[in-house]
Amino acid sequence: MKLLVGLGNPGDKYAATRHNVGFRFLDELTRNEALEWTPAPRFRAHIAEWACAADKVLLVKPQTFMNNSGEAVGALARYYRLATADIFVVYDDLDLPAGKFRLKTGGGHGGHNGLRSLNQHLPDAAYHRVKIGIGRPPQGMDVTPWVLGRASAEERASEQRIFAALLRELPTVLKGDLAAASNRMHLYLREI
Repeated sequence: MKLLVGLGNPGDKYAATRHNVGFRFLDELTRNEALEWTPAPRFRAHIAEWACAADKVLLVKPQTFMNNSGEAVGALARYYRLATADIFVVYDDLDLPAGKFRLKTGGGHGGHNGLRSLNQHLPDAAYHRVKIGIGRPPQGMDVTPWVLGRASAEERASEQRIFAALLRELPTVLKGDLAAASNRMHLYLREI
């Protein structure tokens, strides 16, 4: 089994914020696959089960708020006895401009509080990452209001293009072949 985790903050107040790109991607996937979210209070998460090729994939939206995402993900990983290599995380990245993405395995948290929490609650940081760019705030603006601000129409359009490319390549991503998935996603984004 694999865990596909979207990072974000629960509640309508945060739904359209830049920080919730991980939740929005999983919501798009559940709509496309006609899946239903189920509250899992024991894990402080909403979950949905998906069969992707030969893999059983548990989609996870932690309900702990971003800064404590690792509590939910760590509990699920322990319960299902998953290695960190079976965990895939979709989240916002300040260091990538809007409209850009990066697939990567392992690494530090780069100042992202959701990743910081994951790194604290998992045995290692060797999980796979799908970084979706939100860009840095304008000069003189703090990071918090930027990430908790609503994405512009242009940013959301870029996000939707990345979602479309990622949905096409998700089976390859979940096999762990991030390089092949990334190459095809870049080609697809050039075409649309």
